Amino acid sequence: MAGFDQHVHVEWRGNTCRVKWWSGEYLPNGRKRYESKGGFTDEDEAYRHGQDKLYEIRHGTHVSNRDGATPVSDWADSWFESLDLRHLSIRNYKWRVAHIKAFFKQRPVSELTIMDHRSFKKYLAAVPLGATSQTQILSTFATIMDDAGKAGLIKQAPIERQGRRGKFERKPRERKHDMAVEAVARLAHNADIRWGLAGFVYVWTMAMTGMRPAELYGLTREYCYPHWPKADLRLDESEADRYADDLLRYGADNGLLPAIRVERQAQYENSVLSLHPPKYDSFRTLVVPPFLAGLLETLLASHESPWVFPAIEGGSLGAASFNKEYWRPVADGAPASAGPKLWREEMPPVQRFVGKRQYLIRHGHKEWLDEGGHPRFAVEARMGHELAGVEGTYSNLTVAMEQGIMRSLQARWEALPAALRDRPVRDKQVVEQNAVRSITALVRQMLAEGVTEPDAIVAGVEAVRPGSQRNSVLQARRRLLADG
Repeated sequence: MAGFDQHVHVEWRGNTCRVKWWSGEYLPNGRKRYESKGGFTDEDEAYRHGQDKLYEIRHGTHVSNRDGATPVSDWADSWFESLDLRHLSIRNYKWRVAHIKAFFKQRPVSELTIMDHRSFKKYLAAVPLGATSQTQILSTFATIMDDAGKAGLIKQAPIERQGRRGKFERKPRERKHDMAVEAVARLAHNADIRWGLAGFVYVWTMAMTGMRPAELYGLTREYCYPHWPKADLRLDESEADRYADDLLRYGADNGLLPAIRVERQAQYENSVLSLHPPKYDSFRTLVVPPFLAGLLETLLASHESPWVFPAIEGGSLGAASFNKEYWRPVADGAPASAGPKLWREEMPPVQRFVGKRQYLIRHGHKEWLDEGGHPRFAVEARMGHELAGVEGTYSNLTVAMEQGIMRSLQARWEALPAALRDRPVRDKQVVEQNAVRSITALVRQMLAEGVTEPDAIVAGVEAVRPGSQRNSVLQARRRLLADG
C-alpha cells in the first residue's frame, strides 16, 4: 500500500492506483464500508480525491456510488409511487413519467447534466405533443430531479433554469367576450332542441351557478332543489353541524333559500365512470334564482332518472362524448334534418360561442358576479376557490350576500324578452325526434328487434346518423352481443 491514513487508502494495481475512502457507514458485521475509484496514475491525485470525498461526507453533500448509480427509470418509478394525489392527477403524472423513462431509460441519475436536459427538450419538440404538454413533462422532470437531490442521489439537479432576461413578453391569453344573457338564452334553446328540457335547464344552471361540467354531470336528485337539503345523504359524521344549519337556511319552504349542493363530480377512473369529490375538494352550496328553482323542480318531475341532467338515453352525461355529441351542435349550430327515421329543427349558431368551449360559461358566471358588485369572498366561495390570508380567514358567506346574488341573477333573467325566456311548446314525439341517439343505443334497438347481420346494422345506423364510422358500429355490435 503506497498511501494510508485512518479513512483513506491508496494502493497500486499495475500501472494505475485505486483510492478507497470510508463512506461514513458500517457493514452489518460492524466493519467500515468503503467506496473506491480506480484509474489514477498519480498517487497524490488519488489521495486528494479521497480527501475530497471525506469532505463531502462530513458536510452532507456526498453522493454514494451506490445511490448515484440508480437508473433514471427506477428513480422515476419510485417517485411516482410516492405520489398521493387524486386519480386524474395520478393519470396525468403517469403519462408524463412514461415520456421521461422512454428517453433516459437506464441512465444513472448522477451522470445527468444540463446537456441532457437540453437533449430532452429537443426530443420532446420532435414528438407530436402540444406546447402545454411539453411544458408539463419538463416541469415534472425538474421536480423529479429536485427530489433526487433531496434524496441524495445527485448533488444538484441537472436542470437549466432560465432567469427572466431581456424585454418582458406577455403570455398569450384566450380571447374572451362579455357573456350576454341573450347568448346564454340562445344556447339554452339549442340545447332544448338537442336533448329536451334537460338541455335547456342544464345551460341555465351552468350560467347561473358557475358549476364545472363534471359537477353538473354528477349532480343527483338528493343534492338538487327542491329535494336538498332534506334528502342530503349525510355521509360525513363530522359535518353534523352543517347538516343542521343547512335545514334552517336552505330548502323549498317559504323563507328558505333555494339551493344546489356541490358534493360530487362524475369522472372516469380505470375506465369506469364513478363519483368523486369536486375539484380541490371545493364542496359548496349554491343558491339559485327563483326562475331556475322553478325549472329544476319541473325538470325533476319530468323524469325518474337519479341524474338531474340525464343523457338522451337516460344515463349520466359523464359517459357521453359530451363535447362532440352535445356541446358542439349547441354552440356551433346544426342544420335541420329530415328523413323517415330522423327529424330535427335547425339549431342556429350562437356567435359568441362558435368554436369555444363550454367552460367559458363558468367564466361568464364570475363576470356576472363581479359586475353585480358582490363581495369578493362570496364570489370566490361560489366559484369553489379558496381565498388566502386574512380575507379568507375572517370572511363569512352570509344570508344577505346570498340573497344579493339571487336577486342580481334573477334580474338578468327578467331583463330577457319573453321570446328568449320561454320554451317553445313541443309534443313528446318531436322532442324524441330532435334527440339524435347514440350509436350504442341504435345498435341495441336493432338487436332487440332481431336485426343481427353486420351490414344491416351498419345501414340502420347510417340512416339515422350519416357519416358514422363502420368500425364504431361493428364494435358496438360485438360489445352488446358479448354482454348478452
